[in-house]
Amino acid sequence: MYIEPKVEEYRPKEHLKAWLADPLGRDQYVTYRGDDVEIHWHGKASQCEVAYSKKNWTELYVSWSPMGTYFATLFRQGVRLWGGPSWEPQQRFAHPLVKLMDFSPCEQYLVTWSHDPITVPPNLPQGPEFFSPEDEGNNIAVWDIKSGHLLRTFPTSLIEGEDSSMKKQMQWPALKWSLDDKFVARVTPGQQISVYELPSMGLHDKKSIKIEGVIDFEWCPHGEKDRDEAEKAAKSGKTPKKAKENMLAYWTPEVANQPARVTLLEFPSRRILRQKNLFNVTECKLYWQNQGDFLCVKVDRHTKTKKSILCSLEIFRIREKDFPVEVVELKDTVTDFSWEPKGERFAIVSSNDPNLGNPAPGITIKTDISFYQLDRGKNDFRLLRTLASRTSNTIRWSPRGRHVVLATVGSSTKSELEFWDLDFNNEDRREGQAAEWGSGIQHVGSADHYGVTDVEWDPSGRYLATSASAWRHTLENGYAIWDFRGQVIEKHILDRFKQFIWRPRPPTLLTKEQQRQIRRNLKEYSRTFDEDDAAEESNVSAELIALRKRLVDEWNAWRVRCKRDLVDEKRSRGQRVDGDRHAEEKEEIEEWIDEVIEQIEEVAE
Repeated sequence: MYIEPKVEEYRPKEHLKAWLADPLGRDQYVTYRGDDVEIHWHGKASQCEVAYSKKNWTELYVSWSPMGTYFATLFRQGVRLWGGPSWEPQQRFAHPLVKLMDFSPCEQYLVTWSHDPITVPPNLPQGPEFFSPEDEGNNIAVWDIKSGHLLRTFPTSLIEGEDSSMKKQMQWPALKWSLDDKFVARVTPGQQISVYELPSMGLHDKKSIKIEGVIDFEWCPHGEKDRDEAEKAAKSGKTPKKAKENMLAYWTPEVANQPARVTLLEFPSRRILRQKNLFNVTECKLYWQNQGDFLCVKVDRHTKTKKSILCSLEIFRIREKDFPVEVVELKDTVTDFSWEPKGERFAIVSSNDPNLGNPAPGITIKTDISFYQLDRGKNDFRLLRTLASRTSNTIRWSPRGRHVVLATVGSSTKSELEFWDLDFNNEDRREGQAAEWGSGIQHVGSADHYGVTDVEWDPSGRYLATSASAWRHTLENGYAIWDFRGQVIEKHILDRFKQFIWRPRPPTLLTKEQQRQIRRNLKEYSRTFDEDDAAEESNVSAELIALRKRLVDEWNAWRVRCKRDLVDEKRSRGQRVDGDRHAEEKEEIEEWIDEVIEQIEEVAE
């Protein structure tokens, strides 16, 4: 007998970016401690609160998607995505014993990895969202986030260690995405780069890019200049003569009689744009500036005897004709490199400490921090300033640029934080006053967070979070939030604390002209903010006065209650109580009168 199914009531879905409409303009962050996961609102002291909390929300760790739309948790069965004001489940991906995951830049796809190869038991459910027998033996899976469908699986590619005796290591992320989510690529070390088209995940042009000896590659980011050009073309109604293609950079070591080489490759045309030969190379690392304006190749070179290592920075200027390369030669070993976001400066950590290669327990490596900037007049990168004899080993730029934090991370003896402003005299420059080269670099604050393991700026660039994770050590775990001058906002020491992550923001929807208009009217906006701050302070004062009055009233009521209890207790014992009405009726008044009975006078001779 046919039974007509019930029609479910329509329920509109929650907006996955609803947190951006917060009337107070607050950011969010997540903390993971023990079995508890909490999502917090961050603002002024009176605005900080827990937005959502859940126990046993994850079994491994938590992660945000690149634009903050999704919140990911990992379980033995796979990955789950959550979102919206109610944090309802949005999607699930069945990858048993998953250990690692990675989002595509535009949040359309997800990559998962498990150390255990995929197996497909006979009773496993069938469907586009499940593994099939042809996936057996692979470790990496690519998923479509909207549909939840499995797109393709891959085996794990391993990279040999520098020493033949070292174990092979897996490179993560194993798949690297172009910034528009159109392509994803993986390297087969020493052989080729394979680029796949989305969403079909088919091999582009049905063949890989054969590159003998290739070690690593990175896609070029898309900058605001590229988006501005697209906006102008859209407004004018004209189509660009040629759409800007994606670009990737890769490097190959010395093979046979050929030198090491860095190559810029246009894709999908596969046209080589620029090559640079390098000699006596031990290792290379690629660092793109986040707008795609520059590429720095950090080259570690060995001497002919191979007993010492030198370093040079090969900087490609991507926006200029023929991609000119500037070379910065350094005598010391560079342990960290970082571009200023949206800027033309970079910072490096270098050291010539003899303990650098093999640090002993309890020994802190001495380092130098150097800042460089592109000098448009001389058309090369010049040293701004070097901070000598530091212990800092980590550089963290504010996402807005200008401010930078130098941190000593992972040390058992040092845990210093130094806050620097690289445009401290910016007002003088606006007024046309001449400024000495590098004079704008100013130390604005210092702090200390014992056992710090992670350092991360919030999306606004106004606050810095530091945390000490129990995954690294068990001494004074917890987190702290500082302002950009190094003043502590809040600090919490929490046992079994594991993670702190700011929620990312998506790119702004405002055009360049709208942003300029806001900057021009910034004083009007700041006046409104000042009024809000004053109103909040008055509200806080009123609340404080009300609290004090309430406490005084409670104290007076307690005194009256105690006196009444004391009177009742005396009466029960039959004792006279001062002020009692019955005692007043029996009260006797005594009057004392002096009376002279006899008076004798005597005269002394």
